[in-house]
Amino acid sequence: MNYTETAKVTSKGQVTIPSTIREILRLEPGSTVIFKVTENGVILSPCKIVEEPAYTSKEWRKIEKIVTERGKTYKTARSTKKHLDSL
Repeated sequence: MNYTETAKVTSKGQVTIPSTIREILRLEPGSTVIFKVTENGVILSPCKIVEEPAYTSKEWRKIEKIVTERGKTYKTARSTKKHLDSL
């Protein structure tokens, strides 16, 4: 399907997606879109953001092991991650 609409960019860099395009893409308030820059221009597509856990099950087991160890403290996230990787 080919369909063309135009919109102006505001001083803040914002663009209103024309209602016809929102209907075609089934965009509703709060929808998330992704912009992809290609050699031919920009592609705007609807997308879904899926939350992923900060740690895997294996990493959580390591964290629980660390918590049970006495006296372990870390000054930075990097040192914590390094210790987790060593377990």
